[in-house]
Amino acid sequence: MTELRTIAGKPVLRFERRLAHGPERVWRAVTDPAELAHWFPARVETEARVGAPIRFVFPDEAPVDDGGSGEVLEFDPPKVFVFSWNLDVLRFELVPDGDGCLLVFTQTIGGGDIGRLSGGRNAIGWNACLDGLTARLDGAEPPPAPDWLTGMERYIDQFGLGDGSAHETAEGYELRFARDLVWKPAAEVWRLLTEDESEPGGPAPLPATNGYVPAGRVITASAPHVLEYEWLHDGAPAGRIRWEVVADPELGTRIELTQTMPFALKHLRAEALAAWHTHLELFFAATFGDVRCPWPEERTSYLAKKYAEQLKD
Repeated sequence: MTELRTIAGKPVLRFERRLAHGPERVWRAVTDPAELAHWFPARVETEARVGAPIRFVFPDEAPVDDGGSGEVLEFDPPKVFVFSWNLDVLRFELVPDGDGCLLVFTQTIGGGDIGRLSGGRNAIGWNACLDGLTARLDGAEPPPAPDWLTGMERYIDQFGLGDGSAHETAEGYELRFARDLVWKPAAEVWRLLTEDESEPGGPAPLPATNGYVPAGRVITASAPHVLEYEWLHDGAPAGRIRWEVVADPELGTRIELTQTMPFALKHLRAEALAAWHTHLELFFAATFGDVRCPWPEERTSYLAKKYAEQLKD
């Protein structure tokens, strides 16, 4: 079982695994650095005591260089092991269950609402790690790597992390999306978004547009972070589309997209939200090399109905 909850205002991923081994055996596997090396995503350097500092070291092929640091917060053999890792807090709880035990593992994700966006990649990542833990305990071969893109997409959809929202402003409405792009370099995201062919006064780059929201001229093209252009209704400028690529050294890379819309065009909100939701799904897949054509019109139609229900006055 994998869930994303909000506890005390913080996003918390929760995993449950029934293991065919007693708490003492599993305790060693989740606390001993030599055992952790077989399934945990980073090498762990620490001591078995509350207050002990922890150093995390990633393998050379990891997308980030520095694994960061943490501290042992709770150490209660063979029941509870809690420690921080940079902005996050990880908790392992072992509950006896017949001749085995139930592992309840949680990750309290730091970074608030922005940190929450990483729930999809964290969910598939920790499930892969827990599969490795299970194989290690069972004496089996390490499992194959998961399909990362498919897994992330599944959890993003399950947790609602791809959803957009509409907010009333003094001039009308602002449609907003924010989407985690893992640790993709900003320059790489910018090239995919603009094809390096965007300048003020020129046409909006094709990858940043779709057929549901007609595009006008570019207003801002500040590589590799901000692209803003007009969108048109009946051939005239009706508002602005803004793409922003944010590379956060602690939380990863994300794309933020907004569309302004006047009050007179409020009836277009649901369709626009559905179009951008679909667009960002396609863009996310493209950042992993999966370019999907043609446009999935049925998906957009489904999302438009969903957003229309949400926007009912």
